[in-house]
Amino acid sequence: MSKAVDRTRGKSSSASRNGAGRSNSTRSAQSKTRGASAHGGNGSAKATRKEAGQLASSSRAKKTEKQQSSGLLSHQATDLRGIFSQEPRPSEVSAGGATLTLAWRALLKIKHVPFQMFDVTIMPVMFTLLFTFIFGGALAGTPQEYIQFLIPGILVQTVVFITVYTGVGLNTDIQKGLFDRFRSLPMWQPSPIVGALAGDLVRYTVASLVILIIGLILGFRPEGGFLGVSLALLLVLLFASALSWIWMIFGMKVQTPESVMTTSFIFLMPLTFASNIFVELGTMPDWLQAIVRHSPVTYLATASRSLMHGEAAGTAIVGVLAYSAGLTAIFAPIALRMYHRER
Repeated sequence: MSKAVDRTRGKSSSASRNGAGRSNSTRSAQSKTRGASAHGGNGSAKATRKEAGQLASSSRAKKTEKQQSSGLLSHQATDLRGIFSQEPRPSEVSAGGATLTLAWRALLKIKHVPFQMFDVTIMPVMFTLLFTFIFGGALAGTPQEYIQFLIPGILVQTVVFITVYTGVGLNTDIQKGLFDRFRSLPMWQPSPIVGALAGDLVRYTVASLVILIIGLILGFRPEGGFLGVSLALLLVLLFASALSWIWMIFGMKVQTPESVMTTSFIFLMPLTFASNIFVELGTMPDWLQAIVRHSPVTYLATASRSLMHGEAAGTAIVGVLAYSAGLTAIFAPIALRMYHRER
C-alpha cells in the first residue's frame, strides 16, 4: 500500500517537473521571439534612418548643384552684358545705306538668275522687229519711216510692262520669309521696298538702252540728240517708278508671283495698246480718241517722242509729271502702310 502511494507521488512529482520544464521552454521561446522581434524592429528603424539620411544628402546635393548652376548662368549673363555693353557699339545702318544695299541685292538676283533679263532684252527686240518690218509698211508707208515713230513708243511699252517685276520680286521675297528677317534688322524699315524699286530702275534703264541701240542699228535717228533722248529716258523712268507702287501693293496682297503677273497684265494690255504707241491718235474712232487722249501712256509716248525728235511737248510733259506725282502720292503711302501692317 505504501509502495503504491510512493509510486503515485513519484509520478506526480515527475509530471510536475516535466510541466515546469515545458513552461520554462515556452517562456524561453517567447523570450527569444520577443528578442528577435526587438532586434528586427531595431534593424528596420536603422534602415529607415539610413534611407532618410541618404535622401536628405541627395536633396542637399541637388540643391547645391542647382545653386551652382544658377550662379554660373548669372555669371555668364553678366559676362554677356559686359560684352554687349562694350564700346564702340555697332552703329545702326542709315536709311540711305540700307536702301543702297538692298538695291544692290536686287541687281545680284539678276546675276544669279539671268533668265530674268529675257523680258528686258529679248522681248523688246522681238516687238521692235515685228512691228517695224511686218506692220511698218502698212502703218507708215515704209519701215524706215515707221521706225522713227515706233522706237519712242516701244520704249515706253517695254518699260511699263517690266514694272510688274517689282511686285513679282516683292511677293517672292515675302513667300520665302525673307522680309521677316529684314524686319528683325536694325535698319530703316521701308528700305526693302525702296531698295527693290531703286534696283529695278537699273533694270528699266537697261531695257531702254537695248531698245535705243536696236533702233539706231535699224535706222532710228533722234533729231533731239543726246539731250532729248536723255530727258525722254528720265521721264519714262519717273513714270515707271510711280507705276511700280501699284504692283508692290499687288505683291503684298496676292498669294503667288504668278497671280501678280496675271492680274497686272489684265490692266497693262489695254493700257498700252489703247494708246498712241503704235499708231497715230487720229486714225482711231472718235469715241476711242476721247479715251486714249487722256491716257497716261499716251501722254508718256507723246512726250518721249517729242523730246527725242526735238519738238515741243509742254502739255504732254506736264501730263506725265501730274500722273507720276498722283500715282506716287496715292499708292506709295498705301504700300508702306501695308508693309508695316504685315509686321
